[in-house]
Amino acid sequence: MSAVSESAKPVLWHIRISHYSEKARWALGYKNVEHDRRAPPPGLHMAVALWLTRGAQKTFPVLELGGRHIGDSTAIIAALEETFPSPPLYPEDPGERERALELEDWFDEGLGPDIRLLAWHEALLDREKLAQGLSDDIPPPLRRLRGASAGAARYAGGFVNLRYGVKAEEAAKRARGQVIAALDHLEAELDGNEYLVGDRFTVADLTAAALFYPLVLPPEGPRLPDPTERFEHFRGPLKDRPGYRWVAEMFRRHRKARAPASAVAS
Repeated sequence: MSAVSESAKPVLWHIRISHYSEKARWALGYKNVEHDRRAPPPGLHMAVALWLTRGAQKTFPVLELGGRHIGDSTAIIAALEETFPSPPLYPEDPGERERALELEDWFDEGLGPDIRLLAWHEALLDREKLAQGLSDDIPPPLRRLRGASAGAARYAGGFVNLRYGVKAEEAAKRARGQVIAALDHLEAELDGNEYLVGDRFTVADLTAAALFYPLVLPPEGPRLPDPTERFEHFRGPLKDRPGYRWVAEMFRRHRKARAPASAVAS
């Protein structure tokens, strides 16, 4: 275990159901970095991120590490590699390292925004399920209030629609195509191999698997509302694809051990 003093313990500011936050949580867990977690209610997190990073970052995850406030999951992993180098997520070979970082960037940009939009679009079709799924994100003192979960679902729906335009059917249609294209890309890059780069788990594998989690819904990942009938109709035919099964296997193989964390469940 990587040991740090209580006063220097890293703090991860995250959104429980966010796939980019899952990417940062996974990196901390993979390196067995003891840390605390903070999860303000979704929506308020933007003000907190701006405050923590002095305006440099407007969303989570943000990692407090060694007196710094590091925003963006890619920058967080880079900082963890520097501070906690073992076990490594970056390949030692320069060429393989460059390729792993290229793939990290590709999945961040080529998959992350589209699968987020699609997941929220489908979730908003069943507000009751969404309310149940968001109950863990309500501060404990408020959970006992009547209508708290429904109110959280209404607020979350309004926020993500304003920020990402998730209610637009045309945008959701495009996102479905992009998610399938990203799955095609994953399978082409794997080309029958165990890992994306070299013969071991790297930042490329972690990123691709973490960002696909809203589609695959592996048991080791964050708990999401049960899929709507329409979303299940979309993902059902994909379950036999090699890339889908690979994501589930990466979670099973490399996400089981979680770093000790306090305040918020991972």
